[in-house]
Amino acid sequence: AVYGLPELYAAEAAKTYLVANPGCYPTSAVLGLYAAFKNDFIEAEDIVIDAKSGTTGAGRKGVVTSLFCEVADTFRAYGLGKHRHTPEIEQELSLLAGKPVTLSFNPHLVPMNRGILSTIYTKLKQPGITLDEVHAAYVRTWAGSRWVRILPKGSLPETRNVRGTMFCDIGLVVDPRTSRLIIVSAIDNLCRGASGQAIANANLMCGLPVETGLQLAPLMP
Repeated sequence: AVYGLPELYAAEAAKTYLVANPGCYPTSAVLGLYAAFKNDFIEAEDIVIDAKSGTTGAGRKGVVTSLFCEVADTFRAYGLGKHRHTPEIEQELSLLAGKPVTLSFNPHLVPMNRGILSTIYTKLKQPGITLDEVHAAYVRTWAGSRWVRILPKGSLPETRNVRGTMFCDIGLVVDPRTSRLIIVSAIDNLCRGASGQAIANANLMCGLPVETGLQLAPLMP
């Protein structure tokens, strides 16, 4: 099966009869980290993904932990050290890094309907790298992408700005004190992890423009 992340594998998806639709958490993580690996900014070790999801990420099955009275007015972590999307994230990042990547993926459930915000902590290969360099490389890397938006320096993503869209908004912070590149990515989990992304892949497989039926929002929030 072709891994169905359109930004990375559109050409392959257009030639296959079997696509594996990415999960929402891996989409936010892989898109956030892609340019950092492509431009060789970060180490393949010591990566921590701290991700928060709205309750629709758990689906519609009737379980007590997803009931309104269990989710409202609280904030909790779950699946630490054993979440089912961890191997998927490591698979794709290992391909990008050209070597095995083992990372710490830590999901949280927040009291909102939809949206994912992932804060990704990485270690810079060269401590002297500046935000200007990283930001310019991210803008250059994603210049041809219709759905990945690199926010201006000093701005960070919010889930409300991607709601109901295919966009992945990415913000960047370089912390010289800890020699870390901190990447923040935001998506709508109902579009970029389930229905919308599946439609994008079906479009590619059927020879249609990838955005067919999916242009539901302006280019910027």
